[in-house]
Amino acid sequence: MEKYEDEVQQRWGETDEFAESTRRTSKYTQADFYSAKVDQEAATELFVYAYGNSLAIDSEKAKAAVLAHRVAISKWFYECSVEMQKNLAVMYVTDQRFKEYYDGRVRGLAQYVHDAIMAQ
Repeated sequence: MEKYEDEVQQRWGETDEFAESTRRTSKYTQADFYSAKVDQEAATELFVYAYGNSLAIDSEKAKAAVLAHRVAISKWFYECSVEMQKNLAVMYVTDQRFKEYYDGRVRGLAQYVHDAIMAQ
């Protein structure tokens, strides 16, 4: 994570979300970071399930994945609004690192996550 600190500071350093995330995470233990990762992975698995079962992006399961994604971010980092979540969704398909994370789970998942988030 340290190798991305400069990029994160440059891209989002002036935002309220960055300040909130910095404030929260500065107090986290390794166990807290692990728990945050578990919550994020659980949300991703909900997307994997919906996509893997060819469910529509506006299906109840896809909507549950979208909500779990937003709740996990809000719980651990900053209050994630629908608008902010949509900004993240764009990044998931335009930033190769995020695209590879999702598509590394299931090919095409990044686009599905993007589309499901945008459909809310």
